[in-house]
Amino acid sequence: MAGPRIFTSLDALQQAIGAELGPSDWLEVDQRRIDLFAEATGDHQWIHVDPQRAATGPFGTTIAHGYLTLALVPAFFPQLLRVDGVRMGVNYGVNKVRFPAPVPVGSRLRATGKITEAVAVPDGIQLTTVLTIERAGGGDRPVCVAESVSRYYH
Repeated sequence: MAGPRIFTSLDALQQAIGAELGPSDWLEVDQRRIDLFAEATGDHQWIHVDPQRAATGPFGTTIAHGYLTLALVPAFFPQLLRVDGVRMGVNYGVNKVRFPAPVPVGSRLRATGKITEAVAVPDGIQLTTVLTIERAGGGDRPVCVAESVSRYYH
C-alpha cells in the first residue's frame, strides 16, 4: 500500500469528486475473527461458526458474516483517505450496502474507494465514498460494496 490519499483542507475534499482511493493493505479474515464477531453480535449461525457442519454446506467451509465484512470498513478507510486540518471526522452512516460474494474463512480482503459526493454541512463537509472490498483470488465480484458517509468538521 502506498498510504492514504491526504487532503489538507475541506476545500480540497470538495475538489476531489471522482478521486480514486487505495488499494488498502490486505487483511485476513480467520476463524477467530469470525467467532469474535459472532460473540459480539449474537449471530451464531452454523455457516459462520461450525467448521464441521459448514464443510458439508454450500461453500465447503465457514464464511464471514456480511456485517463483519462491513465492520472492517474502519480498518480500511484510514488507509485510503486522511483529512488534515479538521477538528474531527465522524462516521455518519451508510447509504447502500451489498454483499455480492461470500468471504470464506482464511480470505484476504482489501478495499478501494471512490469519492462520489462532497456537500457542505454546518461547520464542515459531508463526504460520500463508494468503498469496494475485494477478496484475493475471488474473481471479479467484490465481497462488499458500500456507500460510506463521513462528516469532517472545521
